[in-house]
Amino acid sequence: MSLIGVMGGKGSFSEEAAHIFASNNGIEPYDLEYLISSEEVLATVEKKSVEFGVFAMENAKGGVVIESINALAGHKCEIVEMFYVPISQNLLVKPGTLMGNITEIHSHPQALRQCKDFLAEHFWTRPLVEADDTAESARRLTDGKLPDSVAVIAAKSCAEIYGLEIIQEDIQDLKNNLTLFLGITSIK
Repeated sequence: MSLIGVMGGKGSFSEEAAHIFASNNGIEPYDLEYLISSEEVLATVEKKSVEFGVFAMENAKGGVVIESINALAGHKCEIVEMFYVPISQNLLVKPGTLMGNITEIHSHPQALRQCKDFLAEHFWTRPLVEADDTAESARRLTDGKLPDSVAVIAAKSCAEIYGLEIIQEDIQDLKNNLTLFLGITSIK
């Protein structure tokens, strides 16, 4: 069984990208290891603890993922595939939370940048808190590690996985919001 390291937690866009990568490259059967950061993905691939890695490189609105550029500079790998995944950002809350009761928004810096216009229009007075991952933000909200009045920006799948409510769908500024992902392996 192949092991694919993923930049992100369960329900992340990188998890979705990993499934696409596996399908595109005939990798079967496989399991995912949620490594949260591209630094950890590249380090784990380089050490050969996982066979493949998948991480985000650039978004049409959010730009280059600096974390991934820095990680690539520090590790050796072979690029297997570069591919785009459409990204739909959503505002998630604990069930019953109203938009007017939201005190701050948590998500990955890329997600916050992708939703800049929406956030400026609806939450211009609320703090935007950068986190290491969209899905991890959702998990932390569910686990009580964030106040109930926090909203997170994440994939629709996070609502089901973490028992959250989607109060606004498709909040990204670009309707055709694509992210470039890399699928890598260790150098032979």
